[in-house]
Amino acid sequence: MAQGQAKKTKPPAVKLTQRKQTGNRVIKPKKVALQKQQRANKKHTSGLTAMTEKSLAGRAGHLELLRGGKKDRKEAAIAAAAKQAKKG
Repeated sequence: MAQGQAKKTKPPAVKLTQRKQTGNRVIKPKKVALQKQQRANKKHTSGLTAMTEKSLAGRAGHLELLRGGKKDRKEAAIAAAAKQAKKG
């Protein structure tokens, strides 16, 4: 009976198929006035982003309240089932 090949003690190391991709380079301004402007811009943009997300979340919740969301549909289904049970 023929025997298979002897088992290797250690599997071969995995080779990298792709090199690590680097992000875009950012060239920082050298003038003091431009540095201050960039700092202020960065500071205020984060606040704008937070405010935008907050307002969008508020609107989404408001729309659900206006047009009867899942909660109202469930209550209506329960009420209809109770009404049907009283008749039958």
